Amino acid sequence: MGKKRLIAETGAGQHGVATAIVGAALGIPVEVYMGETDTKRQALNVFRMELMGAKVIPVTSGSRTLKDAVNEALRDWVANVRDTYYLIGSVIGPHPYPTMVRDFQSVIGKEAREQIIKKEGRLPDAVVACVGGGSNAIGIFHPFLNDNVELVGVEAGGKGIETGEHSATLCAGEPGVLHGTLSYLLQDAHGQIVPTHSISAGLDYPGVGPEHAMLRDNGRVTYAAVNDPDVLDAFEYLSNTEGIIPALESAHAVAYVMKNADRFEKNDIIIINLSGRGDKDVSEVARMKGNL
Repeated sequence: MGKKRLIAETGAGQHGVATAIVGAALGIPVEVYMGETDTKRQALNVFRMELMGAKVIPVTSGSRTLKDAVNEALRDWVANVRDTYYLIGSVIGPHPYPTMVRDFQSVIGKEAREQIIKKEGRLPDAVVACVGGGSNAIGIFHPFLNDNVELVGVEAGGKGIETGEHSATLCAGEPGVLHGTLSYLLQDAHGQIVPTHSISAGLDYPGVGPEHAMLRDNGRVTYAAVNDPDVLDAFEYLSNTEGIIPALESAHAVAYVMKNADRFEKNDIIIINLSGRGDKDVSEVARMKGNL
């Protein structure tokens, strides 16, 4: 495409790290927009990006989280479109980004579908994934959409939907347009975006990919929310019992299955999509628990 520069937005930092790897490997300069709040709670990933030569730009406007990072990246892209490629990290933004990112992420679902059939001899009863912008979830859901498999997307209930301090867009939002996409948004009566909250930087976003909105409306996917204390419990439980430290984002999916264990039969097969490692979250969890 002849582009000489890469930009990206990031919340939890995972996409920013991936973009930094690309830049380092190809010798292309990279700038990553990241909400100032997120640069502090995901400091390890900031260091990783900078270690690989990327410039991390803290965004100090608005809520200083993912929404604002996307705002600044879009402004940059529009002003420098001739020489800059914007590598969007979720199924959000103007077309064709939601479709492109879904197709790239669907390798998750294709491999999971093949592997579960090989290992268990049949399809799972349910697939559960966390939802912020929605890339990991749509990636694993997409190859199962035509199967008789329950699909559950788990949003950030934060401090409780009734408190207003959450990021549960599909559970509590209304239709609107943000970042070039018609979908569900967390907004006030005048259509202004309201502040969001999540214990996880990657789910702290007031919108969601448009395909998730469609799947919610046609009933193919069920969307639910879990609150911060349950997420912390799931984070510790999986670490203690499996030796796997999940990202706080992924821990939302684990928390949903733990809270709804009585819905499933003993022999049911459930795929929980662990969309990231929790190394980046260990210091933040330790701080919240008073260990730092």
